[in-house]
This record gives sequence, structure tokens and C-alpha cells, in this order.
Amino acid sequence: MPPSTRELRFAVNPAVEVSALLLLPPNAESLFVLAHGAGAGMRHPFLETLAQELAAVRVATLRYQFPYMEQRRKAPDPPSLLMATVRAAVGLASEQAPNLPLLAGGKSMGGRMTSRAAAEQPLEHVRGLAFVGFPLHPPGRPGTERADHLAHVGVPMLFLQGTRDQFAQLDLLRPVCAKLGPRATLHVIDTADHSFRVLKSSGRTAAEVMQELAQTIASWVKLI
Repeated sequence: MPPSTRELRFAVNPAVEVSALLLLPPNAESLFVLAHGAGAGMRHPFLETLAQELAAVRVATLRYQFPYMEQRRKAPDPPSLLMATVRAAVGLASEQAPNLPLLAGGKSMGGRMTSRAAAEQPLEHVRGLAFVGFPLHPPGRPGTERADHLAHVGVPMLFLQGTRDQFAQLDLLRPVCAKLGPRATLHVIDTADHSFRVLKSSGRTAAEVMQELAQTIASWVKLI
């Protein structure tokens, strides 16, 4: 029987409270504090599937809402509030699973806000950051300014990227990772876009891609 998901709530500050989903398999070896992207919340099917696949490879997950998503607003919160939410979620994860190694990150914007928080001040007990589609630049506007803060992140980082990701041209991301040196690991999914949808010509199914993402994260965590 697959492990069940617990619904939780936690305070970001005295005025803001958000919800979270904890999937903690009994054989978990680590816990991933997993933030959602800009346009979809923690219950998006992509994150639901990723959490289940991670549980299958002994990685627990704590998914959580940013305040704007919790309040059903379209525009993301200011970065300061997004980063405060990241910190509060990491604190909740430490409370819920104090004996498990922590990693943090997320899908697109959620991963970038996690890295910005970690660059500003180390996230307590977090051993590494994992980015499921790092949004290096807006589509059609290539650049690397969004990666400047990564130089101030002191823990290992895993970049999971597709070759068709319009938010991160690989010819720009590869030098960014190279500059970060041994702290950065880049894992490329052939023909995947920003949502990790692959072309039929790849010969791969969506399920196989999700399994690869989960297995790559699980293997990487054991090395850091």
C-alpha cells in the first residue's frame, strides 16, 4: 500500500499561514522540501506524481503553498515573502522528520526562490538544493542574471533540465554550472520541455521521465 499524505498548516509570519502536504514513507532516507512553480500549486499533478515517485525511492517530500497560491491570487508574492515561506517550510520539515537529511528546492520559481533564500542565509539543516527546471531566464529573453546569486549558495546543487526548456537554454546553463564547480550537478533530460514533456520521437513515456527525475534526485542525495 502506498504511503498516505498528511495535510499540515504552518505560519510564515504572525499574519500569514499556509498549508502543506507531507508524504513520509516508513523507509524514507531523506526529505525533500518541495516548492511549486509560479502558475500551479502544490497539488498540481506533476508534483503529485513526482512526490509518489520519490516516495518509491525512499525520499519523503514536504510540498507547500506560497501565500498567493493559498489565497488564490494570480500574482506571486514579493520575493521577501516567498523566501520567508521557504524558510518556514524548511523549519516545519525539520520538526516533522528531525532524523532525516533535508534537501530543498522545487519546480521552476519554487526552486529559484529556495536558492535565493539559501544565498541570503543558509537554510538550517539543508544539505543540498534540487531544481526541477531552473528558470534561468524568461522565454525568448536569454540571459544569466537570475543565476548570479547561486555563487553565494554554499551547499551542493542539482539542476534537472530538459533540452527543450525555453526557460533555460543549455548553452547558457552549462557555463553557469561549470562556474559553480563541484557544487553543481547538471542532469539533462533529452527532448524535455520546462514541464518535462518529451517528444514522441524520444521513445520514452511520461512515467519513465518522472521515474528518472526521482531516481536522479535519490541517487544524488546519497552523494552529498
